[in-house]
Amino acid sequence: DRPNVIKAIAEARAHGDLSENAEYHAAREQQGFIEGRIQELEGKLGNAEIIDVTSMEPTGKVIFGSTIDLEDEDNGAKVTYQIVGEDEADIKAGRISVGSPIARALVGKSQGDAVQVSTPGGQLRDLAVRYV
Repeated sequence: DRPNVIKAIAEARAHGDLSENAEYHAAREQQGFIEGRIQELEGKLGNAEIIDVTSMEPTGKVIFGSTIDLEDEDNGAKVTYQIVGEDEADIKAGRISVGSPIARALVGKSQGDAVQVSTPGGQLRDLAVRYV
């Protein structure tokens, strides 16, 4: 997108007076958004840290990187999640963000513990930790 926006700005400038040039202002606004996103991603990459969860000592407690088997105490449904960073989260793949309500409720818990989680939809779920 960045090269396209630069091209659009150049084309809009060629139309003359920039004070009332809607194409120019729209392209400049889009350029600002793209540049901000680039800075955000560069900042995340600069602070990123690779954590090899296979080399972590098992503590029996739920921590970042843990894979947990849970059972819904209301209906018996079982699910497995891995607690990952915000940018790696993919609920369909079983990876939940460390900042999610479920992960926040689980961190520090052990096998056999029960937790009550309030979901963003306002629903309360009672979950039992079956395996860490």
